[in-house]
Amino acid sequence: MAYIGQNGVMASESPVYSAAYKRVVVLLLMTAYTFNAMDRTLISIIGQSIKLDLKLTDTELGLLGGTAFALLYACGGIPIARLAERVNRVNIITAALIVWSSLSALCGAAASFPQLLLMRAGVGFAEAGCSPPAHSLISDYFEPSRRTSALSVYTCGISLGYVLAALAGGYVAQHWGWRAACALVGLPGVGIAVLIKLLVREPPRGYSESAAVARDRTAVPPFSLRVEVQELRSVARALLTDRPVLHMVLGITIGGFAAYGFYAFLPPYLSRGFGLDYTTIGVIAGLSAGVAVGIGIVAGGFVADALATGNARWYALVPALGAAAAVPLYVLALLQSRWPAATCLLSMAGFFQYASLGPTFGVVQNVVGRGRRATATAFLYICLNVFALGGGPLFTGWVIDRFAETGFAAQFNAAAGGDVALAPGAVGSTFKGTCPGGTASATAGDGVKLQCRSILAQATRRGMLVTLFFFAWAALHYWLASVGIAKALKAASSVQSDST
Repeated sequence: MAYIGQNGVMASESPVYSAAYKRVVVLLLMTAYTFNAMDRTLISIIGQSIKLDLKLTDTELGLLGGTAFALLYACGGIPIARLAERVNRVNIITAALIVWSSLSALCGAAASFPQLLLMRAGVGFAEAGCSPPAHSLISDYFEPSRRTSALSVYTCGISLGYVLAALAGGYVAQHWGWRAACALVGLPGVGIAVLIKLLVREPPRGYSESAAVARDRTAVPPFSLRVEVQELRSVARALLTDRPVLHMVLGITIGGFAAYGFYAFLPPYLSRGFGLDYTTIGVIAGLSAGVAVGIGIVAGGFVADALATGNARWYALVPALGAAAAVPLYVLALLQSRWPAATCLLSMAGFFQYASLGPTFGVVQNVVGRGRRATATAFLYICLNVFALGGGPLFTGWVIDRFAETGFAAQFNAAAGGDVALAPGAVGSTFKGTCPGGTASATAGDGVKLQCRSILAQATRRGMLVTLFFFAWAALHYWLASVGIAKALKAASSVQSDST
């Protein structure tokens, strides 16, 4: 095995990493991503508790659960990724994990919406230091034919994080409040950061490549503003100008928009629609949006790698078929009147939907040179965080608020005989005014309290149904990608081999 030495010259000897050690590396990096996902998704698990305590709207919940995180992630993503192309990636992951874990714990000390929003923004900036260097590390440890499988195991951290946030966060929020849940989820990440620093070694760049690809002269160019702009342009060209690769990027971005919006309001929906407590919601969310999703992520990666040995088109077909199967299952889940049936359908939908992640990440790593892999991942995660995470929860929350106001106007104006005045016992002219935080004031009549709960539950269901449209849209892009993705991957491999 050959690789590029620190001076840019081919080295004849290479360190030997056993298969067992490489599995340990992936599991440790997956653990870091697990805490990344826990800290990111905790807001959706305890959102109803925060909403009641701070008297927030669903739009504000969407800002906390997505937009605040996404905007600062976008600011940090590219600079951190460019740094990861040149310096020790293990150190970057370690430092980032300590910072975002500490800020996540401090969210529990927030006394107002602006304070909580500011801390969530800090979490977003720090979390940009996780996946770009981690994807680059994994690509150096594993050869191209096994990258999708390895990356799917790493990506499984997103589901494990959701499970732990749902179970632990939901239980703690119910018994000790949402502030204690923030501390519980945030602080253990510091210990994991220490383990990663002690156990994970920085591999030589290009370790898993053939000698020809390892000599890729596009790797690690001298630093200058001009070079950085050129490198970013090259990555953007690789991901956005090749039509099949672009469709893969659009598929994961649009699918992520729907997923982030849908799952951000799944715990509130279970509370509003079925009256479940936080602990029960945590178990349901953990099973349907955690365990099932995790199995789907890993299965999608291994199935795609296996099928793609005969035809690389399966790197796009596996996500396309998964997304297409998930949409009707999601719709049926939201139409159920009993939560056990809804849970089963949500689990099946999540399994199929998230089969797209491993194949998409694998394609992105394989179409760029070894000196651009962290940057390519950062570029993709900016799409996922700015447009998907930043837009999905905000969009879904906004739609729910609109349905709530529309439902309020229809029901209360009807109760008032068509007059614009509200029914007896109401205290405002809007849903937000009459039902602050989604519930009526303590002095309101029983009828008003019942109507507030009913309107909010129905609005949440309708808003989530609207969001499902984007899953179908994502499936279309994956299907279009399947037409030429095999040719695109072959061309990218040839370019890397001939760049000596």
